[in-house]
Amino acid sequence: MASVTYELIKTCKQTGARLGRVHTPHGSFETPVFMPVGTLATVKTMSPEELKEIGADIILSNTYHLWLRPGEDIVKEAGGLHKFMNWDGSILTDSGGFQVFSLSDLRDIEEEGVHFRNHISGEKLFLSPEKAMQIQNDLGPDIMMAFDECPPYPAEHKYMKDSVERTSRWAERCLNGHKRPNDQGLFGIVQGGEYEDLRKQSAKDLTSLDFPGYAIGGLSVGEPKDVMNRVLEFTTPLLPTQKPRYLMGVGSPDSLIDGAIRGVDMFDCVLPTRIARNGTCMTSQGRLVVRNAKFARDFSPLDPNCECHTCRNYSRAYIRHLIKTDETFGLRLTTYHNLYFLVNLMKQVREAIKADRLGDFREAFFEQYGFNKPNAKNF
Repeated sequence: MASVTYELIKTCKQTGARLGRVHTPHGSFETPVFMPVGTLATVKTMSPEELKEIGADIILSNTYHLWLRPGEDIVKEAGGLHKFMNWDGSILTDSGGFQVFSLSDLRDIEEEGVHFRNHISGEKLFLSPEKAMQIQNDLGPDIMMAFDECPPYPAEHKYMKDSVERTSRWAERCLNGHKRPNDQGLFGIVQGGEYEDLRKQSAKDLTSLDFPGYAIGGLSVGEPKDVMNRVLEFTTPLLPTQKPRYLMGVGSPDSLIDGAIRGVDMFDCVLPTRIARNGTCMTSQGRLVVRNAKFARDFSPLDPNCECHTCRNYSRAYIRHLIKTDETFGLRLTTYHNLYFLVNLMKQVREAIKADRLGDFREAFFEQYGFNKPNAKNF
């Protein structure tokens, strides 16, 4: 039996969005779902207990960064990521491919893998499909990602075609190099940029390999949102109905809703934690930059419609004071709020799917959030 399986519970009559449940060795979670990112085996400023408190059932960690520090051998010796970081829920690790292609200016792609330099020390490194599998097998997440090439946006059709074909060959090597299929699920990654013919080819190649789940890569890399939505519209129908679909690197509220409407089940992004550290908060009224001077005497919560621990106990004035004085507690409070906001948003999306009204929910949310206005402030 597969270590990771998907159960389709309901399809929204209004939009076609899917309500489902993913089963992993460390528990199940309902979809559509937002996964907080814990790059270095920690979601920045948050404890595992707090993540449970906000309702997170699955988090993401980063293969590349954990390979460099502390090293997958140390994590393996600790008993795997779950024991190392004291997290008993599900964990997904990316393959490290995105970091190789985004962090290193000096890289050389060949059929065997990628030669590049450590972005911290400058040391020469080499990452191949087999190496990415070995690292993730040692880290021990529930869900692993195949090693793929992450082309920039925009890219010429010829370059993208060669990249897609290489990613397909690497995907097969990942399957062959995966040593723990009985307790770790491996997802393939569909590439192809904005080109429909290449997305079709990539999806055909990867679905023929029968992965337990599929990711859609190469989006949220600088393309306009209408391009991302258009690509999703012709890509998600190419993926198996009875397997989870994961859109990598997407975390703005509008894109989570639009992605769910287009058949996506899983999302992740550093956005909510990154902007929280700059004092930017997601609220039901839109973006709020709490470090701004106008909040110095504002003793109301970040979001009057939010039930999170931060909003129930602390004011905008206090949080602004903490952030302006570089107190870590301020970053903890804004991070807690932003993650709660997105986790709760996806809960509302799931409830709207159950009620066959996700289209109505989107319309009301976009109106309230201001996404329908010209020059709306986005993240």
